[in-house]
Amino acid sequence: MTHRPLEGLVVVALEQAVAIPLASRQLADAGARVIKIEPVGRGDIARHYDDAMGPGYSSWFVWLNRGKESVALDLKDTDDQRVLHDLLARADVFVQNLSPGMLTAKGIDLDAIHAANPNLISCSLTGYGPEGPNRDRKAYDLLIQSEAGLVTLTGTADDPAKAGLSVADIAGGMYTYSNVLLALIQRGRTGVGTHIELSLFDALLEWLGHQVIFTRELDRLPRRNGARHATIAPYGPFPCSDGNDVVLAVQSAHEWNAMCEILHLDALHDDPRFARNDDRVVNGAELDARIAAATAQMSSDELIAQLEAHGLAWARVNDMFEVLEHPQLAARHRWVDVETPNGSFSALRAPMDFADWEPAVGSVPALGEHTERVKAWLAEQ
Repeated sequence: MTHRPLEGLVVVALEQAVAIPLASRQLADAGARVIKIEPVGRGDIARHYDDAMGPGYSSWFVWLNRGKESVALDLKDTDDQRVLHDLLARADVFVQNLSPGMLTAKGIDLDAIHAANPNLISCSLTGYGPEGPNRDRKAYDLLIQSEAGLVTLTGTADDPAKAGLSVADIAGGMYTYSNVLLALIQRGRTGVGTHIELSLFDALLEWLGHQVIFTRELDRLPRRNGARHATIAPYGPFPCSDGNDVVLAVQSAHEWNAMCEILHLDALHDDPRFARNDDRVVNGAELDARIAAATAQMSSDELIAQLEAHGLAWARVNDMFEVLEHPQLAARHRWVDVETPNGSFSALRAPMDFADWEPAVGSVPALGEHTERVKAWLAEQ
């Protein structure tokens, strides 16, 4: 196996919760040395979201923090501030998600840090960015989902809903990760680092880009459609006789014809109200009712066998217990064991499938586990 692409790079992460920890964990997976700065005493707030692996090791924390070194610092203390300054003087990358102005309050002057270490790449992720009327507002994931309009797009026609994952935080983390990689490429060409400013609000709105264009250009709001598609029909889950749902996804005239054949819906096929996709969307309520009546006469296995035989798309609606047993994960060896101070657990491998190297799978650190070791390393420099 060749070296992992980020081996030898030092990343300092002044981070908490989800977004920046997701970015820095991926840097660790790619071989970087990630030094995570945590508050003395309580540590990252995400340690305490639940007790999946025992107190201090929530499902969130063990997902986001494997492969990192934990250094516990009190950034109100002058000596601990000096430790952080010394780390930043030696770092390749500095990522942080403190509120605007909090770096300065903790004695960190980014301009001075960059002047002392011109190779440094720094990235600050905040809720709304370093300026504007929302600059100082709290920016938890649901708040950003709401401000960015996602909550009005998710759910049924009667009931809006938040997304079932921390999508704003994850978007922010992914853009932090990708922007840091771009900055590393740029540094390889120019020889100097840079500073990056990102916000959760901007990141989530980028993911909602087509909805922004749709609303502005067509001057109407997108509809909430539950698990149905807003502009394609039939496209969504339909009930079967065994109590399971199967998702149908028809995107062409050929697929529409084949589906009508499978479900013995000749009358539906010949009805001009359902001739084109646009017609089917307009008459979606009646269409779905007619299809549901037909699928309810078949078991999910029978329906899937017919769909497969005709080359049509389908999916089961799995709950998370069923996902854990998904045969695709076993077939592709996606599970790995991760160590924590409270024992090991099974996690999914990072989606980094290179021919010549494998992502690192480091242990989840105890709070402050590496503080003295990192201080000793700094003393040797």
